[in-house]
Amino acid sequence: MKPILLLSLRQLGSRWRLLLIIFLAVLPVALSALMSALASDDSDYAEEFTNVIIDAMIIAVIMPIVTMVLATTAFRHELDDSTLSYLILKPIPRSLIVLPKLLASIIVGGLFVVASSVIATLLGPEGSGQAVLAVGIAVFVGVVTYTTIFTWAGLISSHALGFALIYVFLWEALVSSLLEGVRYLSVRGYVLSIINGIDGDSFSTLDERVIEFPAAIVGVTFVTALFFWLTVRRLRRMDVP
Repeated sequence: MKPILLLSLRQLGSRWRLLLIIFLAVLPVALSALMSALASDDSDYAEEFTNVIIDAMIIAVIMPIVTMVLATTAFRHELDDSTLSYLILKPIPRSLIVLPKLLASIIVGGLFVVASSVIATLLGPEGSGQAVLAVGIAVFVGVVTYTTIFTWAGLISSHALGFALIYVFLWEALVSSLLEGVRYLSVRGYVLSIINGIDGDSFSTLDERVIEFPAAIVGVTFVTALFFWLTVRRLRRMDVP
């Protein structure tokens, strides 16, 4: 498993990907610092920070974009070079091939996204330890869940990135924000609910648009486990040249 992980880290850690990830990670930190410097003492600042920085920027845009750019290409090098068959022929469980691929995507992109969200929260109006913990945990959970979904998509289609973009901006960003019931089937909805569930006082502005905290935990666990299983199953059944 370790050789696959190290190989995957080298494959995913290309210069252009890292530059894109760093650029996206810096954006919420810079905007948070700007908002903090320009903010007045009115109570709307905390609400605006949660809605603009945490929800609209980090959770709705940056987190899914970073994970999809990495996870949809987790197996792409092996597929393009026709070397996936060498991995499959190794006498190891398919799950031990999928797991290091997932870990590589999480390490390369997830650490930047989590660090960005934590620093942005520290600079915001609710920069308490509990608020930082809530955002950090929730964003990490979201990164893991999106990674499993997009890794599976990358094995299903060579156009997975395009489908992932449609899914994120149509289903997660638009539909889930308009239809309350869809939040039970939305990674964004799970993440927001976890933030609110861990620190409801700092993020009380989310009270009216999140699902129940236990439902979010069950949902994110089920989705992650399901797509991990689907990825392993796909690897077992796909025809590899």
